[in-house]
Amino acid sequence: MTRAGRAYRGVDRLLREYEAKEAAIRARLDEFREVGRRRPDRDLFSEMAFCLLAIQTKGRVADAAVRALADEGLLWAGDAPGIARSLRHRVRFHNHKAAYLVAARDRFLGPGGPSLGSTLGRFASSQAARDWLVHEVDGFGFKEASHFLRNVGRGEDLAILDRHILRNVVRHRIVGRMPRTLTPRRYVAIEDRMRVFASDVGIPLGALDLLFWSRETGEIFK
Repeated sequence: MTRAGRAYRGVDRLLREYEAKEAAIRARLDEFREVGRRRPDRDLFSEMAFCLLAIQTKGRVADAAVRALADEGLLWAGDAPGIARSLRHRVRFHNHKAAYLVAARDRFLGPGGPSLGSTLGRFASSQAARDWLVHEVDGFGFKEASHFLRNVGRGEDLAILDRHILRNVVRHRIVGRMPRTLTPRRYVAIEDRMRVFASDVGIPLGALDLLFWSRETGEIFK
């Protein structure tokens, strides 16, 4: 299969993998949409905390760290030093992440703060919502903001370009080589190529992301 002179690689195998995992992937995307439609702002913030803690940390580890903070009463009321102590042996960069988490909580759950759900609902596109989040949330770049929006059912047309996804982007010759750095401009360029690839092979971009991620990690998670 080709696009604009570029030959994709491994498409037949990819389609077989998708056929085997499609039902589970669709179910997971439905769960993400449910979070965005019906859950209160606290649940949206929990997903934001997960995406902050998942920076250079495995997803399951970050998820367990969020749950531990909630169980310890720190997620909603802890100060940065207390949160950092809880995170110390769980995630990398625990001091920075504790500060990011408290700043985000104060921003969105503090008195007079904007409602996450209603604010995100006002944007005309997921790209606009992502730009706003990158500006408003300390610790969020394009990858983290895309991850959060996908996990709350508002970013299925965005790519989450972590190392797992990028490895597969190169594997299928969507791009020629692994990028050394991801500037915003380069991020969007690779995302655009992924979007074209997804259209060409008939797999929605949000499903393709989970398919790539499950290939690398062995599970369909978030």
